[in-house]
Amino acid sequence: MAPKKTALAALAVLSLSTLAAADNSIMVEDAVAPPAAPAAAAAGESKADKIAKLTPKDPWTPSSVKLPAGTLADQFASVADFEKHWTASRTQKEDVPAPAPGKEEEAKVDPDLWRYRGRWAVEEPKVLRGSRPGDLGLVMQSPAAHHAISRKLPAPVAFKGKETVTIQYEVKLQNGLECGGAYLKLLSQDAKFEPASFSDKSPYTIMFGPDKCGGTNKVHFIFRHKNAKTGETKEHHLKNPPSVPSTYSKETHLYTLLVHPESNTYEIKIDGESKQKGSLFDDFEPSVLAPKEIDDPTDSKPADWVDIAMIPDPEATKPEDWDEDAPLEIPDAKATKPADWLDNEPEYVPDPEAAKPEDWDDEEDGEWTAPTVANPKCAAVSGCGEWTRPTIRNPDYKGKWTAPLIDNPAYKGVWAPRKIANPEFVDEKHPGHMTPIGAVGLELWTMQDQILFDNILVSDSVTPAQLDAWTKDTWVPKNAAEKEIAKVEEPDTKLDDAADLTKDAAASKAPIAWKDQLKPENLQVFATQVLVDPIAAAKRFPVVAGGLGAAIALFVTLLVTSIFGSASSSAENEIEELEGEEEEDEDETEEATEEVKASKKSSKPSQSAAAATASKASQQGSKPSQKGSKPSQAKSSKASSSSTATSSPTKSESGADEPLRQRKSTSGTAKGSDVEDAEAEHDE
Repeated sequence: MAPKKTALAALAVLSLSTLAAADNSIMVEDAVAPPAAPAAAAAGESKADKIAKLTPKDPWTPSSVKLPAGTLADQFASVADFEKHWTASRTQKEDVPAPAPGKEEEAKVDPDLWRYRGRWAVEEPKVLRGSRPGDLGLVMQSPAAHHAISRKLPAPVAFKGKETVTIQYEVKLQNGLECGGAYLKLLSQDAKFEPASFSDKSPYTIMFGPDKCGGTNKVHFIFRHKNAKTGETKEHHLKNPPSVPSTYSKETHLYTLLVHPESNTYEIKIDGESKQKGSLFDDFEPSVLAPKEIDDPTDSKPADWVDIAMIPDPEATKPEDWDEDAPLEIPDAKATKPADWLDNEPEYVPDPEAAKPEDWDDEEDGEWTAPTVANPKCAAVSGCGEWTRPTIRNPDYKGKWTAPLIDNPAYKGVWAPRKIANPEFVDEKHPGHMTPIGAVGLELWTMQDQILFDNILVSDSVTPAQLDAWTKDTWVPKNAAEKEIAKVEEPDTKLDDAADLTKDAAASKAPIAWKDQLKPENLQVFATQVLVDPIAAAKRFPVVAGGLGAAIALFVTLLVTSIFGSASSSAENEIEELEGEEEEDEDETEEATEEVKASKKSSKPSQSAAAATASKASQQGSKPSQKGSKPSQAKSSKASSSSTATSSPTKSESGADEPLRQRKSTSGTAKGSDVEDAEAEHDE
């Protein structure tokens, strides 16, 4: 808020408190206190009790939904089950960037930097526990570390001939997500794959899930496609992926990817809501379909190729009446001087009310002249002083002449390389027929720990009805409980979820005795009511409102003082520096005066000495005096200062400010002449 608005707000609160203080019905010793709630009710409705009431009590049991054989439906039922199927990688990233120049030694400090040293654990959530007791999840335990873990599928997931390939899992960001990923890698089927060797170079078919760091905030969908002609495999990225729902929410979010191989389409859902759907042909870059023809890389533009379409007419000549020197504007010949124009009156005149300062020394400071003010006679007429005609656009102005452009007879058009057949072109019919999936893995780097994964489902035969039943049995009740608990932990500004006791007290109009207004429970009531009705709150709590207004006013005062105080302090320092310089100038002036007196006593004044004295005294006229408030002028410059009285600043008008500005303008010129590492690693 701007300081001016803040000050006005403070004054408003102070005014309200003053009015409230004048109301005898409020400021009384025996004012009615807020009704005390029964102890049992107060204890039963505390935040902790409400959360405990909303937290599920029934022990967790695995989902009873029947899924097709071969489906991966990992609920992390127990630590033993996790250790049986999942294996943490014991290798390190292979795609390691070279150290920056000059930082080679720094890269050697931590030889394990690129090793998958992040720890994993299977445990219950620690925040916003909407799941039932015993509901475990896979948790990343190490911040600022590389993690990698994987498991093989019960059976390979195929694409060809399948109606839908389903990938769904839950993510809970218990510490938020500022920089890191939480996506799955669906690893390509490989009989030789060893989970302990899983790394960033392990071939995958699909990468799907949230990723956030710096400017990156999206839900990835990347699939790898092998060119049938060249055998090369390329990554194809979704062009406009949806954003991560919230990187600060502690709730469990559900990510679902549906790939329809035969129709070459896809759909992304977040928390059960469809966020994006489209074509595997059109929505990815680079496109799965390579162009039939490409530019010939061996072709180059001929040296004599002319691609300039227009050229100056070589036969054109400048017209004889073309005057390049004609001005853009000329005096208006039709303009006439106003009849009331006062030619003999100056625009500015000496201030008749100005008086010579008592401490002004003509010998030291020069002849005093009054400051100038606007001539009052000019206010009632069109103008004063010498009249000049206003200027208008010159009708004969043409500017610099240039030859007109004509079509270039040698122009051949825009050059482009010839086209040749694309050796990589394949008339791809089914990009949805992707490489079968044999394993699922998490290969991630993150700055935040405590990212929990749960209920990972991968299948090529789950029906929509089965998926819906599975979701309602796993994520839906958990999400509903988390939302209710979140309302209690973080009540919104509309007070929808505030404690009933606090709402009742805030809604009450009963006045509060002044000695009770600063009690913690009443301060909470004030804070609640001020959001609903600030005026009523100020009337019920004048002491609190007045204190708050005074605090705001004090803050604004300190803020303004700190801003302008620093500026004035800087100016005072500069004035002190100038006074030191002026003392030196005064010494020089005294020396010159002594020379003149000595010359008069000896009755042998020389022209050269007189000239030197006059020159030095003239130089002193442009410097500030010792007092810092009188521009010093030499006696020899009296006549010139008198003739320039209308433009020269005087002590009474500007004082020491003008010399200060002049010095500042010259000295100022001299003075004037005198989480990124984290994001880079995440991108890698």
